[in-house]
Amino acid sequence: MRTETDSMGQMEVADDALHGASTQRAVLNFPISGRPLPPAFVHGLGLIKGACAQANQEIGLLDAGKAKLIRQAADEIAKGLLDQHFLVDVFQTGSGTSTNMNANEVIANRASQLSGEPLGSKRPVHPNDDVNLGQSSNDIIPTALHVSVAMALRKNLRPGLEHLGGALAAKAKEFEAVVKIGRTHLMDATPLTVGQELSGYAMQITKAVERVDRAVLALRELAVGGTAVGTGINTHPDFANRVVRLLNEATGLDFVEARNHFEAQAARDDAVEVAGQLATIAASCAKIANDIRLLGSGPRCGLGELKLPPTQPGSSIMPGKVNPVMSEMLVQVCLYVHGLTQTVVACGREGYFELNVTLPLIAWSLHEAVHVLANGVRVFADACVVGIEVDEARCQELVGRSLMLVTALAPHIGYDRAAAVAKEALAKDKTLREVVLAQGLMEEALLDEVMRPLAMTKPGASLDVGGG
Repeated sequence: MRTETDSMGQMEVADDALHGASTQRAVLNFPISGRPLPPAFVHGLGLIKGACAQANQEIGLLDAGKAKLIRQAADEIAKGLLDQHFLVDVFQTGSGTSTNMNANEVIANRASQLSGEPLGSKRPVHPNDDVNLGQSSNDIIPTALHVSVAMALRKNLRPGLEHLGGALAAKAKEFEAVVKIGRTHLMDATPLTVGQELSGYAMQITKAVERVDRAVLALRELAVGGTAVGTGINTHPDFANRVVRLLNEATGLDFVEARNHFEAQAARDDAVEVAGQLATIAASCAKIANDIRLLGSGPRCGLGELKLPPTQPGSSIMPGKVNPVMSEMLVQVCLYVHGLTQTVVACGREGYFELNVTLPLIAWSLHEAVHVLANGVRVFADACVVGIEVDEARCQELVGRSLMLVTALAPHIGYDRAAAVAKEALAKDKTLREVVLAQGLMEEALLDEVMRPLAMTKPGASLDVGGG
């Protein structure tokens, strides 16, 4: 062990640890979940610390040697090389001060290592005076929240959704001419094609990608430069713009300095908006996953219109049983995401006066939601959607038995007569065709022309399958 100090005194820290006294206090104070903030958040924080050092050097407030050391250590954090040194629990100080100091101390101690100085010496770089120069936890943690979540949305969730959308669009094209019965209120409806049904799912995912883009846009404004309460005390007036420029160069995103720093630190409305977009995306994915497992139910006693790829045995007692586990997985992911996003909504209310005090929990919830959704949709696409087949004979059987084909007769014999035909066919277990001909309601040739299921689907008419 070695002894480190902070403003409250001495703390014993493990010899090989890069964190210091403030971090160690937080580790001891918050033994809550055993889960530190997500690596993606920490990586974003490292990116920001490097940009801050570069900006302070450009302004002339930090000498080149210190700035270089800070940038090198911060770059190692951004690349995930120092993840093991970020130990503070999610459930900590609501501003994330402990995690901000964790980063400051790791960077300072790594700079000492690189310079041949003892850990804890605060030479040649001081965690507060140098690493945290022109910054406060109150503006840096919200900035890290926006930057890291925007990066995760763009780099992970968006490609995953595009992958799923592409798989659904391909299947929609493959089965565009296979007629099946439609269902509304879980009851028989008029026919459509399997391709048309799948095209609706593909368009849901296309819109989900658009929602990701709107979520990234919602995170565009950064709080950096506001320091303690939004006034910018102890920071250079050019600092924030320089940091934003450097972050844009590093990420390829389009961040801007907050239009109002008091809003940017006191409120987390932007995070709540992102939570809403993620909740909508999860609702879309759950609807698709549920529909696909219901359409594949059976194999003999369910709907059985789709054949889902088998992935694993479905029962420890029923031999040969195979379950729609990929749909079940994605539904559970979506339920979890809805819980996480509702947490963010609740956290958004916790902005008392000049600061929201649930920042770590918001960061955890948004990153976790993005992480599981991104993985879930990609696995669902590869292990389920890509291998979907259609049981054309089953689709044809169900279409032939449906009474809702009677809808096509209404323009010829009227709604009331058509309804009576459907009721009689159901009561006497006859086909619509048999009832219509028996009652002499239509000529046989016209009836056969009108009762063509494929014609009722109007295949190819203004069909946009989406999928990106």
